[in-house]
Amino acid sequence: MTTIAEPDTAVHGRADATRTRRRIAGRRKESSVALLMFAPAAVLIVTFLLVPIGLTFVLAFTNARLVSPEPAQFVGVDNFVNLFSDDTFWASLRNTIIFTVVIVPFQSALALVLALLVNSRTRGTTFFRTVYFLPVVTSIVVVSMLWLFLYQKDGLINVLLAKLGIHGPDWLGDPHWALVAIILMSAWQAMGFHMIIWLAGLQTIPEELYEAASLDGATRWQQFAHITWPGLRQTRTFILITITIAAFGLFSQVNIMTQGGPINSTSTLVFQAVRSGFQQQQTGYAAAISLVFFVLVLAVTLIQRFLTRDKEAQR
Repeated sequence: MTTIAEPDTAVHGRADATRTRRRIAGRRKESSVALLMFAPAAVLIVTFLLVPIGLTFVLAFTNARLVSPEPAQFVGVDNFVNLFSDDTFWASLRNTIIFTVVIVPFQSALALVLALLVNSRTRGTTFFRTVYFLPVVTSIVVVSMLWLFLYQKDGLINVLLAKLGIHGPDWLGDPHWALVAIILMSAWQAMGFHMIIWLAGLQTIPEELYEAASLDGATRWQQFAHITWPGLRQTRTFILITITIAAFGLFSQVNIMTQGGPINSTSTLVFQAVRSGFQQQQTGYAAAISLVFFVLVLAVTLIQRFLTRDKEAQR
């Protein structure tokens, strides 16, 4: 019996070894294919994300200029000392924070209202969804140019206000109104995108919950407060993060409509960094602004994550 079992054992052992080698070869092949597919994305990430971030950290401590025959020299924290003593920087920081604090609740609330209006199966909802989303797919340059004409002293907005007996301000020429004008235009341009996100969240809420609430005599407001709003918890977290990131990166509207004026009333951190780096060719100074901007966005993101996680833990 022993002499018969030994060949069978050897055969089974060789078969197991063959299957093991095939599994290992298959896994290596899958890993090679995965790495090959990931390679283009990795190259783009390294080239356009990691390398610029690394250069920003390096250049922020030098006196590098965009076009200069002399090599950059290490200057320590001089760029940051000059930055924190620059009134334009503090005005840009103030405007960026004001814009973010106002635009996040304002734009998200408008987008939610639009989503609630078009979240029905009545005739015409597809048309209105398309109309509300059109500004999103339109170039921000085109939108800014359009609103630049609307905001003129004799523009359409002031003409309509005059018919109502209201004297319209110099929207982009008055330091008290310029940032307000950009906030209104930015909210109008981007709320269609967040309307779609709100709409997607609304359609994940089971219809049976509303039917049960109606049978119990709940009003529309009670249904919204106890069914709709809690059901949109994950959606509103995503919207909060996306609007905040976009708000901190405000640049195109300012660059086209006001150039940071009047009297730096609309200047932002991104606009100041671009102007310092390209127009004034102060690459090191612009890198210092970008580094401060990076730290600011990182801090706000961590705070948002902490608050969101805290709410989830309480639930």
